[in-house]
Amino acid sequence: MTTQLTPKFNPKEVEEGRYEKWLTQGVFKPSSDKKAHPYSIVIPPPNVTGKLHLGHAWDTTLQDIIIRQKRMQGFDTLWLPGMDHAGIATQAKVAARLAEQGILPQDLGREKFLEKAWEWKDEYAETIHQQWAKMGISVDYDRERFTLDEGLNKAVRKVFVELYKKGWIYQGEKIINWDPKAQTALSDIEVIHKDVEGAFYHVNYSSSDGSIVLEVATTRPETFFGDTAVAVNPADERYNKYIGKTVILPIINKEIPIIGDEHADMEKGTGVVKITPAHDPNDFLVGQRHDLPQVNVMNADGTMNELCGSDYNGLDRFEARKKVVAEFEKLGILVKIEPIHHEVGHSERTGVIVEPRLSKQWFVKMDGLAKNAIAHQRKEDGTDDVVTFYPPRFGDAYLQWMENVHDWVISRQLWWGHQIPAWYKDGEVYVGEEAPEGDGWVQEEDVLDTWFSSALWPFSTMGWPDENAEDFKRYYPTSTLVTGYDIIPFWVSRMIFQGLEFTGQSPFERALIHGLIRDEQGRKMSKSLGNGIDPMDVIEQYGTDALRWFLSNGSAPGQDVRFSYDKMDAAWNFINKIWNVSRYILMNAEAVSASKVSSVLTDLSAGKVGNVTDRWILTRLNDTIARVTEQMDKFEFGVAGHILYNFIWDEFANWYLELTKEVMFGDDEAEKDVTRSVLLHVLDNVLRLLHPIMPFFTEEIFEKLPNTTGSIVVAEYPVVHPEFDDEKASDGVQLLIELITAVRNIRAEVNTPLSKKVPIFVKSDSAEFLQSVSSYITRFANPSELTISSELTAPEQAMSAVITGSEIFLPLAGLINIDEEIARLSKELAKWQKELDLVNRKLSNEKFVANAKAEVVQKEKDKLADYQEKFNTVAKRIEELEN
Repeated sequence: MTTQLTPKFNPKEVEEGRYEKWLTQGVFKPSSDKKAHPYSIVIPPPNVTGKLHLGHAWDTTLQDIIIRQKRMQGFDTLWLPGMDHAGIATQAKVAARLAEQGILPQDLGREKFLEKAWEWKDEYAETIHQQWAKMGISVDYDRERFTLDEGLNKAVRKVFVELYKKGWIYQGEKIINWDPKAQTALSDIEVIHKDVEGAFYHVNYSSSDGSIVLEVATTRPETFFGDTAVAVNPADERYNKYIGKTVILPIINKEIPIIGDEHADMEKGTGVVKITPAHDPNDFLVGQRHDLPQVNVMNADGTMNELCGSDYNGLDRFEARKKVVAEFEKLGILVKIEPIHHEVGHSERTGVIVEPRLSKQWFVKMDGLAKNAIAHQRKEDGTDDVVTFYPPRFGDAYLQWMENVHDWVISRQLWWGHQIPAWYKDGEVYVGEEAPEGDGWVQEEDVLDTWFSSALWPFSTMGWPDENAEDFKRYYPTSTLVTGYDIIPFWVSRMIFQGLEFTGQSPFERALIHGLIRDEQGRKMSKSLGNGIDPMDVIEQYGTDALRWFLSNGSAPGQDVRFSYDKMDAAWNFINKIWNVSRYILMNAEAVSASKVSSVLTDLSAGKVGNVTDRWILTRLNDTIARVTEQMDKFEFGVAGHILYNFIWDEFANWYLELTKEVMFGDDEAEKDVTRSVLLHVLDNVLRLLHPIMPFFTEEIFEKLPNTTGSIVVAEYPVVHPEFDDEKASDGVQLLIELITAVRNIRAEVNTPLSKKVPIFVKSDSAEFLQSVSSYITRFANPSELTISSELTAPEQAMSAVITGSEIFLPLAGLINIDEEIARLSKELAKWQKELDLVNRKLSNEKFVANAKAEVVQKEKDKLADYQEKFNTVAKRIEELEN
């Protein structure tokens, strides 16, 4: 194997075959060391309805970062993959494909249709597998699950039966959300409310003799066929005298009562409301209070039924609305049409307007389950496994939803899903995990809501209900859940209350909640806007590592992220920078052995070898490891990425690499060996720190390093080595960098190129140190003469700069304008004043001083002293120039 890297980073070459090699090596499997602490994640199962989108790519990237880091840290890691059958969505997709062939589902029948659905599942599961491979996700495929597989079906049946026995699952007739296109019930959270144009239709309902005329207003006049009463408020003096009398329902001339009920709001509209118990949830409750008939006037497909009369039977509900309004107008009872904007529920899956409809369905009674979950989450005695949300505000969102939860309608009028384990015979209902004995029993045709099986995902995938299953005992509860904030009510909440109910534990210890992927303008990606981006297209152009870097650095936990091609360019450039740095190091250090690196580092820690820049970069590496690890543990991947970027690009590549050329271009071979060893050690650690985020190219470089063996996937994650900390060296090189930067800035101010030698005078409290590194100053600042002293008189007509404990003067006679120099220094003075104000505000905050760690407060005090010294020095220099 060649140890050389190509001149330019080529992601296609780097990624080709790499994932398959990892799978062959088995590096994604849990550890064989069962003394290691377990760390588990179950993947939020993507729906087998199509290709994965950028949101999936973001979600899996965050999980992979976590699991790869934990694996490197020595945890016994399990990342369990799987997919969701997605009942309504998949059935709709399969039906649409069949329709293209001129086939209706009912032509096939249930069993044949399910064969087609499984074919669809296999096809799209393969596509998802290919995309997972492209993304580089390190899951254990041997444990892959599907929400309709046999093991999960066993868990689903057990949960259903147990909840039924406790009285928490029941069958009842209620108003539910009905999807007329999919022809199935929906739960509240499967309904999306959109603002649409509509109208209030004001219609007069009159008594048979015309002595009573009541004006009602409705947004859905097509449902008037199902009216079984008109309600007024008993306290409304305008109408309460009519309570107990009747009016005639127009068109069908049906007599209905006038009832008194507080549901009629005296302050709203006319104060009179039509009551349609089978088509409105509030009217349903009114109907129950007054024992009103429940008249369903719609078919399952959203057309009107025979109760509406022959003129309307079979007519689409919205066509019926137009015809009813026209008839009202013809009868002279249409008072007015009042245009409005109002929120109307739409099916999340099919997009059609949802119809409130009286229907017999299966429900989960949520009172007890919700109360238990809320009480568990609110315990503060430290003994309970309360789920920790990142960011914490989503814990509040979870509790708020649980506090306002309604009974959950779980039956769906579909074929694709877990068929409800209930059987009927002669009016009797039997619920059990297996079919009842005897002939004549007919199983319930409805299936369960997809989220019913998904709610069991963290433990059903681990082998439950067998509580002795090896994975269940070792990896449950899972360690971390990663998912978007949009499915906290759909999925997160349900997993928690089902986990508590059936395992006695929260299903995960932590929940990392991320936002949504948006386009550059901040708009949600959608087919209608045409702004969706296929992650596979991005990978084709930039490579997986660049996409993962962007996704991990795009936002803080809980925040949305805006996709940007400019940021993708920057991500690729960052990788290319590391690639070129690695190429340079490999070209100069490929002959260095692992034993040489080890011995050099041992001697370095003992102070036997190494110069100040070596000790500086090792100190900075320690600081970077500590801060990156801290931020990763808090799931602040963007902050961790920022720290890594600054260390790699600025300190390692732009400074240390350049400073080492002083040694590398010299004649001392022993010193060169030290520098080469440090370069390899730092690069090795940089690759390990980066690997969880960008796995492909880090593995490519890692396996070429002469001081490493095996796969980086299972390499040890970097840890801080205190023996390399050298605060004096760190401060010294930082001063050296500040000095060189200041000289370059002054040169730039007066357009004096680095190639032109100029005299440099440095007055410094650290004069002895700066004299010891004067060769670096000479190489990088190019002085014609260099004077460094703790006692130095400022030369006349010199440009100056203030750095920590030091002043720099460049006498540039003929190039300096005193007024311009004073103006420049005044800007610098304002900058230091701004820094002083910021620190002073922080230190004057009593809460900060009282609650922050002592070292954090001290750091701010040190900043204050440093900024004050710089402010005073600049002010003094301005005074000198003005005089």
